[in-house]
Amino acid sequence: MRILITNDDGINAPGLKVLEGIATTLAGPQGEVWIVAPAFEQSGVAHCINYTKPTLITRLEDRRYMIEGSPADCILCALYDPMKDARPDLVLSGVNRGNNAAENTLYSGTIGAAIEGALQGVPSIALSQYYGPANRTLDNPFEAAVEHGADVCRRILAQNESSHNGYGLFWNVNFPPVAAADVKGIRLAVQGRRPGVNFSTLPHDAPNGRRFLWITGGDQQVPPADGTDADVNLEGYISVTPMRADLTAHDVIESFTDLNT
Repeated sequence: MRILITNDDGINAPGLKVLEGIATTLAGPQGEVWIVAPAFEQSGVAHCINYTKPTLITRLEDRRYMIEGSPADCILCALYDPMKDARPDLVLSGVNRGNNAAENTLYSGTIGAAIEGALQGVPSIALSQYYGPANRTLDNPFEAAVEHGADVCRRILAQNESSHNGYGLFWNVNFPPVAAADVKGIRLAVQGRRPGVNFSTLPHDAPNGRRFLWITGGDQQVPPADGTDADVNLEGYISVTPMRADLTAHDVIESFTDLNT
């Protein structure tokens, strides 16, 4: 198997090293692992691309490239330049430092790479490691992802994917904020919404009198509705959420048919 990996934490992030190990296990001794990752951290860029400026690509070594761009740029650049004659069988994105469950999913560059992979017709999985009191101080906070990552990906790849209106599936996997030995299992879960949790701004007045705003997140330990992604993560389970790039509110289409004229 030929696997392309990327992330949004940057090419030197420890989570990318974890993902390389997962990908190497999945690829097997005859497989290939290609790394095309951002030169700098790209957290929170979602599915953005360098549409109005060129993207610098640098070959670091065989099958390892650095991109001055977003995770979605990494997928585009990989597929149409260094891998144009060696298309991947699978895209893996992560392992993100911190969860990409619930509302975080919408902002995530890790998810953005998986979206682009799916749009390009390549099976894609985003993987993220939830942080919390039970794993933050471990020697390796990514312990749960290291131990269970390859198995979860194999289980996902064993499923028969389908397309809907041309939009293929991609998968969002979040490992719980616990040690590997304390992971209770895997749960298929819908995307949740943490009640009362939003990104916001924290103001700061610089010595020169100028005002700056820091973007801040909310409490990641607030559980959403029962059975949703972040909820099962906080209960000690790995969440697996099938997703599509189709943003249509299908429930509204079905219930508001009287809007048609």
